[in-house]
Amino acid sequence: NATWKRIHEARYMVGGLLLLHAATGVVLSSYLSKVPQGAADKILGIAQAFQRDERADKVNLVVGAYRDGGGSPWVLPTVREAEQRLIARGQNKEYASIVGVPAFLDRALEFAYGPGCTALSEGRVAAVQTLSGTGACRLAADFYARFLPPGTAAYVSEPTWPNHIPIFETAGLEVRKYRYLGADGRFDVEGMLEDIGQAPAGSVFVLHACAHNPTGVDPTAADWKRISDALLAAGQHILVDMAYQGFASGDARRDAAALSLLAEAGPPPPPP
Repeated sequence: NATWKRIHEARYMVGGLLLLHAATGVVLSSYLSKVPQGAADKILGIAQAFQRDERADKVNLVVGAYRDGGGSPWVLPTVREAEQRLIARGQNKEYASIVGVPAFLDRALEFAYGPGCTALSEGRVAAVQTLSGTGACRLAADFYARFLPPGTAAYVSEPTWPNHIPIFETAGLEVRKYRYLGADGRFDVEGMLEDIGQAPAGSVFVLHACAHNPTGVDPTAADWKRISDALLAAGQHILVDMAYQGFASGDARRDAAALSLLAEAGPPPPPP
């Protein structure tokens, strides 16, 4: 009983963080010695190298976040204000529902899709709260892997955010690439449209809504219309990764224009 009491207390001391402790027993600890060291994260590895660099004129361009003149993270005044409001409310720390905090989901959907979104006003959009964008992509990947036919492939841009590939592969999906950046450094809309049309119907196309990572090259409004039409005509599934809404142009609605266009166009027709 004393041991379980200590375990129970420790669980709350670490805020629900799952800790795997190697017991002194041979049976439990031996399997841990066979677990291979995971590959270092390329993005965070560069960030760590930046921290070790002692040069005064260094600049960190690795993580997509605002920083002050000294290189430290700059917290938006709106975020500071939101923090103070939450503290002032004195709300309790009740567990959220399985899908998340309802008020947060409602506000997030309105912010992402806009108050004039037909699908949203008609209640045709479902949402769940996840642990950051990485968690959202992994949950979507697991959903597709579970409910789409076996052999369904996920198409990502060439290049794309490096974590897209292991996220979908770990979920059990084959990852393929569609053309995105041409040799001239410009968006290759014709190549992307051709790849959309040649992919098997029912494939998953992972799109960057704005501030394409890592190129920063985005389709024009006219390009997005052609992409939307091509995806619908080919009967493809669409996953929009919108990590930088409001940070690309400074206008949240402008940055979400691609998502709004795709939502208004509707889902692809069912396969024959």
